[in-house]
Parts: sequence; C-alpha cells; structure tokens
Amino acid sequence: MLAPLYTSEEMKAAEAGHDVSTLMENAGQAVAEAAMRRFPRARTFALHAGKGANGGDGKIAARILEERGWTQVGDGADVVIDALLGTGIHGAPRDDVAAQIELINDSGAPVLAVDIPSGVNASTGEVDGAAVRAAVTVTMHGPKVGLAVGPGCFLSGDVVTADIGLEHRETRHRFVTRDILRSVPRKRGEDNKYTAGSVLVVGGARGTTGAVALAARAAFRADAGYVAIAAPADALSTIETLVVEAVKRPLELAVEAAQRATALALGPGLGRDQQPLVRRLLEETSLPAVVDADALFELQPFDRAAPTVLTPHSGELARLLGEESKWVDAHRLEALERAVDRFRCIVLLKGADTLIGAPDEGVWVVGDNVPALATAGTGDVLTGIIAALLAKRMDAREATAAAAVAHRLAAARGPRHGLIASDVIDALPGCIDPS
Repeated sequence: MLAPLYTSEEMKAAEAGHDVSTLMENAGQAVAEAAMRRFPRARTFALHAGKGANGGDGKIAARILEERGWTQVGDGADVVIDALLGTGIHGAPRDDVAAQIELINDSGAPVLAVDIPSGVNASTGEVDGAAVRAAVTVTMHGPKVGLAVGPGCFLSGDVVTADIGLEHRETRHRFVTRDILRSVPRKRGEDNKYTAGSVLVVGGARGTTGAVALAARAAFRADAGYVAIAAPADALSTIETLVVEAVKRPLELAVEAAQRATALALGPGLGRDQQPLVRRLLEETSLPAVVDADALFELQPFDRAAPTVLTPHSGELARLLGEESKWVDAHRLEALERAVDRFRCIVLLKGADTLIGAPDEGVWVVGDNVPALATAGTGDVLTGIIAALLAKRMDAREATAAAAVAHRLAAARGPRHGLIASDVIDALPGCIDPS
C-alpha cells in the first residue's frame, strides 16, 4: 500500500555501518548496466563527475563501461552520465558546477543521472538554480523524495531503482501504491443504498452545473449507494437532465439534506459567494467532508472533529497561504505542510505529483502521472470519488489516497489525446475494484 521515499538524511542512516567501497562498486555497476540496457546502440559516453561519493559512483560506472567496449569522450557522446552532485545538495550549485550542468543540458545527448539529477534537492524536489534534465535516473536503494515531488520529478526522466545491498527502513514520506485500492470497502449483502455510502454534493450554480454533475456521477461510479445534489433552485432543472440518478434539493435545504448523508462534497460550481453556507456545513455537521473549488475561496481555519479533506490546486493553495502560485509550484512539499499546519486536516495538493498531507504525519505521494488529466472537470471527478470513499467510512487519508490512485488509473484507460472528465467517470468501476 505504501513504499518508502527517502530524504538525504534517511539515506545516510540507511548506509551507516556499511562498507562504502562495496556500496559504491554496487552503485557503479548498476549505473553501467542501466546505461547499456537503456541505450543498447550507444558506444561512447561523456562523464561529468564531482569529487564526492556520487562522482565515485560515476567513475566506477565509467570503468565498467570501458571494460564492456564503450569509449569515454569529451564531446559528441552518445550518452552523458551526470555524477556531479549527489543527494546532499542544498541550495543552488556553485557557479563552476552550474556551468557544467548547462554543458550537460546543451549537449544534445540523452542524460543518465546518478542517484538524482544534479541541482535537484533530494529531500524536497526543489530546484534553486541550474539543474540537469535527465532522460533516466538510476537511484540507489530506494526512490528519493526529490524524484517524486515537483519540480524535481519533471527533471528525473524514467527512474530506475538499484539494489546496492541495503535493508529498507521506515521513512517519513511514502509513495502510494495501487494496493491501497484493496482497502476500499465493498458493498455487503446486508447493505442498502444509504449504508453503502450516502453523498451530498453541494454546488452547481447556473453556468457551472456541469461541475456538480460530474462530482455526483463520479460518486456513483465510485460505488456510493445514494447521491443527492443541493444546488440553487434556478439550476435544478438543468441538473435534472445531467444526473438522472441523483436526488436534487434547493441550496437553502442543504443542511437539512445533509441529515441523510454520510459524507459531504462541497464546492463544485458552488460560486464564490457561498462562504457562509460552507462554514455552516463544516461547523454544524459531523460528516466527513471534501472541500474543493469554490468552497476553498477565502476559506478560514475551522474547528470540527469530523474528517475533512481540502483538495486545492497550486493556485487555490497559494491564495489560502497568501503566496504566489509560482512559489507553491517551486516549494510543493513546504506549501502542503504549511496548509496542513494551518487547517489541521487532510490536504491533497493536485498536480502531476499529487501530494497528500495529514496533521503530524509525513506526506504521501501519488505517482503514475497521466498528462491527459490536464482538462476541465477532472478535479470535480476526484472530489466525487473522495466523497464516495469517505461515505463508506474509510480512514480519511486512505480514502483520499485511494481516490487519487483510482482517478489516475481511470484516466490511463481513456484516450491519450482528447480525454474528457466523463471518460474518467466511465472507467472508474473497473479501477475501484482491483480484482
């Protein structure tokens, strides 16, 4: 269900007490084998190696490649090996190293990075200056946080994990695997439509009725037994044609409608003038809730015992933190942790590297990015899935992570080009049940 993601300090702890020369030999061997496997037609390579252990790994790889008939050259190489900086870098590279990084990126040859692309912070994914753009990264022992979290994940290419003879350890941050879907409750013989999961979706102002419809349909396809929609009265007739199966209620009866629900989905197409209603539903109900889209606008910290999940994208999170969205994109781990500390609830930060934080816990990272998800309405679909799993009384963090995994699996089953949110909904049933 969860796999380790190592910080620089956690890797140092894992290596402590082991023979350094043996570890380096194993690492160099792994790099050389990966180069030969990934670039079978290559016969020349250029090595950029620093003075530390990372450079040592690269030099061992170079020796092995030469033993296998490859030739080390200065320019015009088939492959460039980046062994300049290791996992211990903090801050921007020195000017001389930055110049080498620029040479690597300008070489025109595919780059194989040793452990992590030089310039990427292994513990956070942050990039403070020049950084190598790799085609493949051979990382030792286990994936590093910086290979899974942006912007570092966008520079890492394909990540290959090499076994260098260390035992795995507990890590603060974890990678979510598809096995988490096995924790999703199935409908039982004694269930009725309410006990199978009852969701109230609140939103759907005129002009944005599609958002609430997508969230409601996604909740049904994520196996909720009952879904109701609370929306402005003048939008209900339109919503009636979009989601036949859902019960419709006027927005002013949302609190009353919540009495039949086991989870709330607040925000899809709600409109930014409904903050008082959002506040009331959060403070006056004890239902698990997912808060998205317009319900996040000007949201202030709240006090509630029930599980609560916020699902901002970088722009929405930036507004909640009083920052610029570009700052969030550059410091995603820090931004998420600040949001969790402020709101004391589960926070899912959307993106290619979907991050899930919880109070006093490490961050869970959902990988397997599907670029086709960058289209309107897919966030509403994710909200509906999370609400359905919360309605089944799953642990809030597990429900959020399972929903994100199912969301990506469903998108991967759709067209690579021209995917729309409804395609994701249609593929959901086969993804929620991994059997």
